[in-house]
Amino acid sequence: MKKRANRRSEMDEALCCCEYINRQGERSHVAACCCDCEDLDEVCDRWMKLQPQAQGSLDRLSAVLSDRVRVPWLWGGARRLELSVVPPLVLLPALLRLAALHFLLGVAVLTALPVLVLWYYYVTHRKKGRTLFFLSLALFSLAYMYFLFVSEVLPRGGVSPVQLAVVTGGVVLTVAAMLHTKRDPGLVRRARPPHSTVTYAAARYHTDPAFQGPVGREEVLLGPEGEQSAREDWCLACGLARPPRAGHCRICGVCVQRLDHHCVWINSCVGQANHCSFLLTLLLFLLTSLYGIGLVLRSVCPGQNVLLALLYCPGVYRQYSDALCFTCAWYCSMVTAGLLHLLLVQLVHVSLNVTEREVRLAARHGAPGDTTNYSRGLRDNWAEFMTMHLKAPAPTLDAV
Repeated sequence: MKKRANRRSEMDEALCCCEYINRQGERSHVAACCCDCEDLDEVCDRWMKLQPQAQGSLDRLSAVLSDRVRVPWLWGGARRLELSVVPPLVLLPALLRLAALHFLLGVAVLTALPVLVLWYYYVTHRKKGRTLFFLSLALFSLAYMYFLFVSEVLPRGGVSPVQLAVVTGGVVLTVAAMLHTKRDPGLVRRARPPHSTVTYAAARYHTDPAFQGPVGREEVLLGPEGEQSAREDWCLACGLARPPRAGHCRICGVCVQRLDHHCVWINSCVGQANHCSFLLTLLLFLLTSLYGIGLVLRSVCPGQNVLLALLYCPGVYRQYSDALCFTCAWYCSMVTAGLLHLLLVQLVHVSLNVTEREVRLAARHGAPGDTTNYSRGLRDNWAEFMTMHLKAPAPTLDAV
């Protein structure tokens, strides 16, 4: 093994900017990305013959493409390019500019866009796989809206330097809060070495896609006395004992303290250590988005009430620049409405001292209303929520 590792490191050092080590451990070149692709030939052949695809053929093709699509790099050979990052960078500007051509095109595009995003979400969520599509869409949407605000709205002269500074500060703070949220959700540390034998009683196999735990026993701990009376739950996937209210995320493959849910928009779990910063990110985005939408509507729909301008703005499609700004305002409004709903749900859960994971498990067990036994009152619940990140220990290598 040591000789093999040394040989692998020598190959990495000798790689030029366009070479890489493929999935089979062989040396390859980016110019040969279309060579020896039996999986692609099989898929195309079946498609041309109108035959159904073989089971797993599309997954193998996706794995081959993700391994061969590389970017030349000066050190260590060509770097892999995550394919899920590319579609938002191409489709979002193209669809928004297409929607600005005509009112009917705008209705069609703004209706189809959330449908496509939801369809892709359910496809990836069913496979329990990680993807950078939603994180790329979130960051690029924020950057592209700010770019259009500076390039299309600011030259009109209706935005003061203070208003520009507020929008810029809101965008910067939102990105900073998102990056802070992605740092660590609060991984469960291994408090003691694993035993040679483990007594595992009442094994149960979970098949519900909404369940965020591994195969094994799952105990829903609801009650203020749970910390003293509840038994720790053993995680088969991580090989460690989980404290009360902790859960295993199948997408990330780790156990998280007070797991709330896995958020695809930040490509990370939301747990004890980052739940507060997650709500802060939502709040900053909503405030920045609402303020920016108001400035855009005042610019493209002068004299109209801001609250009614989205529904009635005569003559906005006479100039393409006005139509593009109006379409982007509608897109931001749709995103803001979705995140506002998420924020309201989170505020209700925090007020009741319950996590989204516990709500789903209680509904799965047939008791959707029995999720408030951890509640100690509105004031104490929020006090516990605001200080729980201070109690989350730093992750260790054993936990990771």
